[in-house]
Amino acid sequence: MNTLIKGDSAPLFELKNQDDQLISLSQCLESGPVLVYFYPKASTPGCTVQACGLRDSKKALNTLNVTVLGISPDPVPKLSRFAEKQELNFSLLSDEDHAIADAFGVWGEKKFTLDKVS
Repeated sequence: MNTLIKGDSAPLFELKNQDDQLISLSQCLESGPVLVYFYPKASTPGCTVQACGLRDSKKALNTLNVTVLGISPDPVPKLSRFAEKQELNFSLLSDEDHAIADAFGVWGEKKFTLDKVS
């Protein structure tokens, strides 16, 4: 797995959003900066807090002309229910085979690191 580092170009992609529309990163970039974030599963507590935080920050992000794209391995119908329930105001993209997450270097086995405290 190759993780992107500062200065790397983001891999271009096209994925379907919660409305079953094809969204391309290159088209979004024509409008300005794009905030791409990955999350493991819609409607889980942590992912809901993260998505709602971005929803609530959307007005400030709009002043900077930032497009927000959330990517998960969830199928389009699940993304649609999540977006509707949480009243999300940005696109959620379905990466069911996690090919885009792989390209960004963010897909892998979950690891927890615990530091021993003396």
